[in-house]
Amino acid sequence: MTIAGSDPSGGAGLQADLKTFAALRVYGLSVITAVIAQNSARVVRVESVRPEMVETQLETIVAERVPDAVKIGALGSAAVANVVAKKLRSLRLPPPVLDPVLVASSGMRLLEPAGETVLRTELIPQAALVTPNIPEAEVLSGIEIDGLAAMHQAARSLLKLGARTVLIKGGHWPTGRGATERARVIDLFFDGRSFIELAATRIPGEAHGTGCALSAAIAAWLSRGADLQTATRRAKRFMTIVLKKPLMLGSGRCVLDHFAH
Repeated sequence: MTIAGSDPSGGAGLQADLKTFAALRVYGLSVITAVIAQNSARVVRVESVRPEMVETQLETIVAERVPDAVKIGALGSAAVANVVAKKLRSLRLPPPVLDPVLVASSGMRLLEPAGETVLRTELIPQAALVTPNIPEAEVLSGIEIDGLAAMHQAARSLLKLGARTVLIKGGHWPTGRGATERARVIDLFFDGRSFIELAATRIPGEAHGTGCALSAAIAAWLSRGADLQTATRRAKRFMTIVLKKPLMLGSGRCVLDHFAH
């Protein structure tokens, strides 16, 4: 099940999550948290769904079928974040894969500032895995990430917030690093015991919705019975493949062909 905002372009948000689930041969359930007017280039407006409606969506779905895995994306408001945190506990949902979507690439906020507190205190402690990109990890940890050492430090800091595991995505690798390091994307997986660097060759260009697809792919593999590390590795391979076959909707960024794998 994905709990996320919408993207009418289909490149990100719950639409992209559902495509990812289908591509990996799992049935997708969805709870919409925010209606977002956006395309592959920009976000124009965000309108949160009423918290009561989010709560009712969750209760109605779970009354029929408890999902095998949960992915959480953009939440929009602190009130919605609070409801989701409360229902995770009361409905006894699986610990989620939490993609802490704070700000869109275009700069538009996808979670109001008060929601960040809820994210830290109520949602991250319930997460099986938190998957921030580098800017999100900097905000949540308070640590400037200028290389791998700082990435390790930020991962430790995020784990102290209560998450069981952290995956810091390396797509926003610091531009000041050397050419060799810039040529690779390193995602850092940390479970409190060991650090695992998941490296891949950087694929040129900028794509829309990669974070959504990665976290959804991890949830899909979890629902199929994989352990967290295996699910993460398989999701990383999925992303590497689909990033090599992007689509262009118009004049914005590339979008993923989720079925190209």
